[in-house]
Amino acid sequence: MKSSEKDEKFERGLRHFNAREFFEAHEVWEEVWLVEAEPEKTFLQGIIQIAAAFHHYRRGNTEGAETLLAAGIVKITRFPADHRGLAILDLREAAKSWARALGKMKRPGDEKLPAIRRVDGSTTATQSRARVRSDAE
Repeated sequence: MKSSEKDEKFERGLRHFNAREFFEAHEVWEEVWLVEAEPEKTFLQGIIQIAAAFHHYRRGNTEGAETLLAAGIVKITRFPADHRGLAILDLREAAKSWARALGKMKRPGDEKLPAIRRVDGSTTATQSRARVRSDAE
């Protein structure tokens, strides 16, 4: 798979995740994960596990969600807070908060599901590019 195709699929996965289409995000990212080399392969596996966790949560499987969140957190902890220009620290903290709540048998609610934001605060590459153009004008 070409680098540009991997980037496009990664961005598509982000759009799915941020639209709360967690199963779809998982599926798209898995296509990239299958051909990616380390260390990026581990990063992808971590966000795939987090996406799968939220898919399980929405289907009522809180135990599965908690387990997958824990596994995903371990994997993305190896990466910088702003890996790939994304606010990974924020995702990590949100995932930890969710895992703790689920461990206490609490259901935080769909309205509190996290998004993966860019370091500049946007949720999509298009928003990020528009902000850069706007700042440059």
